[in-house]
Amino acid sequence: MSTAISGFSKLTKREKIQWLATHFFTDAMEVEQEILAWQHPDQQQQKVLDGFTENAIANFPLPLSVAPNFLINGKLYAVPMVIEESSVVAAASSAAKFWMDRGGFHAQVLGTTKLGQVHFLWNGAPEKINALFPEIKQYLISNAGDLTANMEKRGGGILDIQLLNFTDLEPGYYQLRASFETCDSMGANFINTVLERFASLLEQFLTTFPDLSDTERDVEVIMSILSNYTPECVVHAWVECPIASFAQLAQSQGMDAYQLAHRFAVAVRIAEIDPYRATTHNKGIFNGIDAVVLATGNDFRAIEACGHTYAARDGQYRSLSKCTVQNDLFRFELKIPLALGTVGGLTKLHPLAKRSLEMLGNPSAAELMTIVASVGLAQNFGAVRSLVTTGIQQGHMKMHLTNMLNHLGATDEEAAAAQGYFMHQTVSFSSLRTFLDEHRKVSL
Repeated sequence: MSTAISGFSKLTKREKIQWLATHFFTDAMEVEQEILAWQHPDQQQQKVLDGFTENAIANFPLPLSVAPNFLINGKLYAVPMVIEESSVVAAASSAAKFWMDRGGFHAQVLGTTKLGQVHFLWNGAPEKINALFPEIKQYLISNAGDLTANMEKRGGGILDIQLLNFTDLEPGYYQLRASFETCDSMGANFINTVLERFASLLEQFLTTFPDLSDTERDVEVIMSILSNYTPECVVHAWVECPIASFAQLAQSQGMDAYQLAHRFAVAVRIAEIDPYRATTHNKGIFNGIDAVVLATGNDFRAIEACGHTYAARDGQYRSLSKCTVQNDLFRFELKIPLALGTVGGLTKLHPLAKRSLEMLGNPSAAELMTIVASVGLAQNFGAVRSLVTTGIQQGHMKMHLTNMLNHLGATDEEAAAAQGYFMHQTVSFSSLRTFLDEHRKVSL
């Protein structure tokens, strides 16, 4: 029977597991041994993993896969991907090979600016704080110099501070919106530290500045925090080729090259028009992006939140990618904000994140942005190509065949037979079970 507990975080890992096994499972001893079996055999490595979170009881492994043959800006990469869906890596690899023979992926970083906010209440006259703001801004920047000195040596630091007035929406509500360059660091801790200093300095300035009334000295900081929406930290990735380059693929589907390219472009246009389709369309982009972000120790939750906000920046949720077919040229492109880092955080602490970055040639944050965006575009290309030709399920279910075989307890001999049989057959759980039942009867 489940129960509450006080001081759970103070228990040892073994004690945590024992408490959980006793109170939440009927087979307590078996559960305890099963959870313990997922500990890393190297105690030092396990200590590192446990330090990533609170109340760790085990590891939850995901496969680290590789998608080879990514030609990006003339450089060839083998891209690490952490994801539990095999069809994603297969689609990315297939798209990479397709475009490697057609000039590869092109990508350009359009900006690397990151943002933070100090939200505060102030009930003086707006024109008064507007007049004071140039002096406030200088006061904030000059008195945060000790925090920004190291970042400035690397070419980063505070880029600007703006004062925004939202008093028409919430009485007394103003915002300091600060922009930062954090170089190869994602910069979350740096930005938040500077913002909290700004908040303190803002209070000091307004409470001590001469010739202000009591009302004008009364400022209340609500919160200081970075924003994960970074619309100026954007990368543009694209592929293009003559429409005639689709001839072989089109012929295999009973179409001509122009018909296939046009159908592809219409499918992408539908995702621009319809938010129901756009959601699934963009999810496919993030299948590729998240996998590389995870592999390199970056924050996929922040990347997702930012990307989806960006997709709705004109008031309707739309496709992040676009496709044009004109003048005998097929062009498929993606613009997306990606606030990534290659130094600090998990990029250095997680042993496989370090190896993943090494596999990519230890890229700068800007280069990593081009890689991640290209994989997202490749993933989107692979998905849309399947949708407008064979359909998504044929390839998807065949990639899941191994998982289904394991679930049904197939032997190696049965698995080999099933792989051969379903090479040219539609795969489903029921059809696979029927095949195995018949195969086992014959083998008796």
